[in-house]
Amino acid sequence: MSREIVNIQVGQAGNQVGEAFWRMLLAEHGLDDAGMYKGTDPQQIARAGVYFTQVDSSGPTKYVPRSVQVDLEAGVCNRLRSGPLGQLFRPDTYFTSDSGAGNNWAKGYYTEGAELIDGILDIVRRQSEATEALQGFQIIHSLGGGTGAGLGSLLLSKLREEFPDRMLSTFSILPAPNVSETVVEPYNSLLSIHQLVDNCDLTICIDNEALYDIAVRTLKIKSPGYKDLNELIAKVMCGVSTSLRFPGQLNGDLRKLGMNLVPFPRLHFLMPSFAPFYDPKARVFQRLSVSELTSSLFDKKNLLVASDPRFGRYLTAACIFRGKVSSHEAENSVMQLQRKNSNLFVEWIPDNVSVSLCSVPPVGQPQAAVALANSTCMQELFKRNLDQFAVMFKRRAFLHWYTGEGMDVMEFTEAESNTQDLISEYQQYQEATVEEEEVEAESEQ
Repeated sequence: MSREIVNIQVGQAGNQVGEAFWRMLLAEHGLDDAGMYKGTDPQQIARAGVYFTQVDSSGPTKYVPRSVQVDLEAGVCNRLRSGPLGQLFRPDTYFTSDSGAGNNWAKGYYTEGAELIDGILDIVRRQSEATEALQGFQIIHSLGGGTGAGLGSLLLSKLREEFPDRMLSTFSILPAPNVSETVVEPYNSLLSIHQLVDNCDLTICIDNEALYDIAVRTLKIKSPGYKDLNELIAKVMCGVSTSLRFPGQLNGDLRKLGMNLVPFPRLHFLMPSFAPFYDPKARVFQRLSVSELTSSLFDKKNLLVASDPRFGRYLTAACIFRGKVSSHEAENSVMQLQRKNSNLFVEWIPDNVSVSLCSVPPVGQPQAAVALANSTCMQELFKRNLDQFAVMFKRRAFLHWYTGEGMDVMEFTEAESNTQDLISEYQQYQEATVEEEEVEAESEQ
């Protein structure tokens, strides 16, 4: 029996990343673009039920993604329908409207989105009722636009009401520090972060600038497009769920990840990293040892989010190794890394790096590893966002677009203060030591 995950992709970014993710899943499970099994290894489809529903109506078994594609304008979904994966998704799992959110968070959350949310929830309900043991939901969206941020946040809060005991994880594409796609990104993303703090179990943060750096510096792609960046995100997404989908020596699932990675409920923003990234031309010369894999997972160059872990401390981390890796080697290399960089790990959580091992590597690679880290340097991201937000909000720039959709200015101030609280929480735990706690405990007695 597989523990199922329902995938929901919202907005343009969500659907484009989703397409790359499904392509990679098809390759890993030996399925073709129409969802028919073409592989040779029975392991590939033994647990394909995590993301796919099996349909045996007539002829060979078809594997249909358990996914919902949502967008407030039909363009991207139409491209999906008419593209190579057009035969893959169930036709009634697309949900689009014609109005568009126009990069306006309030449109996605209050006006346009609120009108459509019941229809979307019906599709989600249908998908989740057909499962045996629903593990949870994963939402792919960006925080800079209108649909992904606004409608994505609304969907999260509704799912939290309806499925309070299921895991909610999001892959959230944050605004990059120097590369801005839209002018009102700081508003949209801060309003979304305000919602994510309260309504989500795991938020895996990704930003375009870090992805550009990996593509240009490491993969040597001269001018990377979104297609290249989306493939990098898909690698991490597939890595996170591997132990649900394939057998391994040490299993980990969404719930285990949440349990081991989130020491305090509000601090559930994770930094993903992947190894090995290398130039396809130099692939012949690569032979990575497990210790090299581990150290590159914690290297700034392999992070999919633009923040520097050397300026913070790791509260917790989870490493997922794929391929032929012995458990002894993996645990040893993680332990040595912690010992060498002990100042980067908080000492009041003794064994704060968990390890999962999966015996099936990604397609075309002998070994790979994915890490999710909960580090206090995530406050950099929120600070950067908050500063840009504060500058615009001080002059009330662009505010009429939001208030015109029925939003109250109070919501902006609430989002601002919530993010400030989040930053100070991160700072507090970064500076906390074991001794302090002991002194406090004695004084309380």
